[in-house]
Amino acid sequence: MKMLRLLLLSTLLPLCAARAQAAEALKQALTFHASFDTGFDADFSKGSKTCVTKRGKELVPVSAGDEVRIAPNAGRFGGALHFLKKGATRPQFAGAGILGYNNQSWSVSVSAWLRLTPDEDLEPGYCDPVQIIGDDTKKGFIFLEWSKDETPRFFRYAVRPLHEIWNPDNLQWDQIPAEKRPMVQLANAPFSRERWTHVVFTLDKANEKGAKPAGVLHMDGERKGVIEGWDLTLGWDPAQVALVCGAAYVGHLDDLAVFNRALGDDEVKALFNLDEGVRSLY
Repeated sequence: MKMLRLLLLSTLLPLCAARAQAAEALKQALTFHASFDTGFDADFSKGSKTCVTKRGKELVPVSAGDEVRIAPNAGRFGGALHFLKKGATRPQFAGAGILGYNNQSWSVSVSAWLRLTPDEDLEPGYCDPVQIIGDDTKKGFIFLEWSKDETPRFFRYAVRPLHEIWNPDNLQWDQIPAEKRPMVQLANAPFSRERWTHVVFTLDKANEKGAKPAGVLHMDGERKGVIEGWDLTLGWDPAQVALVCGAAYVGHLDDLAVFNRALGDDEVKALFNLDEGVRSLY
């Protein structure tokens, strides 16, 4: 029996140490977290905590309505954002400390949990549950997306750099062959109203001259695809960069977080396995 205990300890101690090390690394990289447990505003942020949305040309604080609300105790952890229908309310967060965008070398990771059955819940047209936007989509556009016409819909992670790089012929997005678009595309991605799906996308070394930038999509702790072999130069005004949720999205979204570098595969798996979500990191 004593030998069995020693064997178990010799196995568990390194595992616990590795988990603690991964959690500390995630904590150091964390710049933003919104739990949506009690409201729209972020719980932790190195930029602004205020959740806003566009009303005309103005940004105003988000309030619950018939398009989006806080759903208490309905989240992966606590409460969640619930987008009830396709609408104009797109909660967003901004501030240099959140995304850290710069024109020299930019790396970032975004994590979220989603719950929906896409082919039943989404309305016609493209749907982007999470975007990173700047002052002009022709200067760059980063998004998670469900396609608009296919059944089942494709799920995608795309990094569109300067317009002249990815679309020199000025075609529509769906007119460009899939293999010539800077994206990861998945058929039959594991989304359902009956379960939460964890999605993480990373971007490494965008805007860095001479580097080999890359974007990676992870789902439920596993790497699903890579955007590589592209010049991922963006041209945004850093003051105008924002994290946006719910562009035509219908479903639940929870535990939104941002990290200031491209997380590695093991770190994404550790993030997926956090028993209490991102809140446990701080």
